[in-house]
Amino acid sequence: MKRWIRTLRTFLGVYYAYMLEYRSEIYLWALAGVFPFILMGVWIRAAESGHFGWEPVRFARYFFAVYLTRQLTVVWVIYEFEETVLKGTLSFYLLQPVPVVLRFLSSHLSERLARLPFMLALTLFFFLLYPRAFWIPDPRHILSFLILVTLAFGLRFLIQYTLSMLAFWTERAASVDEFFFLAYLFLSGMIAPLDVFPEGLRRFLMWTPFPYMLYTPARALMGGTVPWNQVLPVIALWGLFFWGLYRILWTRGLRHYSGMGA
Repeated sequence: MKRWIRTLRTFLGVYYAYMLEYRSEIYLWALAGVFPFILMGVWIRAAESGHFGWEPVRFARYFFAVYLTRQLTVVWVIYEFEETVLKGTLSFYLLQPVPVVLRFLSSHLSERLARLPFMLALTLFFFLLYPRAFWIPDPRHILSFLILVTLAFGLRFLIQYTLSMLAFWTERAASVDEFFFLAYLFLSGMIAPLDVFPEGLRRFLMWTPFPYMLYTPARALMGGTVPWNQVLPVIALWGLFFWGLYRILWTRGLRHYSGMGA
């Protein structure tokens, strides 16, 4: 265990230095994640003229929480893994006594640290522009948010890493993730909070993995009740499903990869 901790610490240090080298590009990625603020303006205007059960300030806080959740859970491992397979870099990784996934996980965690200053600056800028939305969450809500964000990142990383195994058979594995992102876009609560969805549809969506990647952490930060008796089992079931699928695709993919002579 100590060996793996030292290895992870080393990878985190190396990738953090690498991320700082390209920090200007990271800031552009972070800036591209302000899409929730655009939607916030749309829903605030709709709340002023319609009847959605939420006040404009509540919509503002929700989409701010969505922004934070998005920044902390963004995943791009399928693009990195696809590149390592196409370029043959994976062959060198397989020769080393370190799980391949540890490299990709380290790069994602290090990128969060490099992105943090920009997130804090944009948070300050947001509340300066919209001071009515400022609030200090209860420590219990912050703790629930951090737990849910960690679970959301782990689940989303696992799902995308599983889909990246398709790179063993196709050169456009990232295209598959684009279909998944469309479902994520409309069903996770990014376009609109699930509270404005019909009751039956909302209950159905809560059995899918999408709300737990965005909506549930955002609502927890706002002080919403977290149904832990449903959240944890659903996340665990989807996690086990994609973990099993990943192991199958990884084992068969390595055979196919070595057969290709890469």
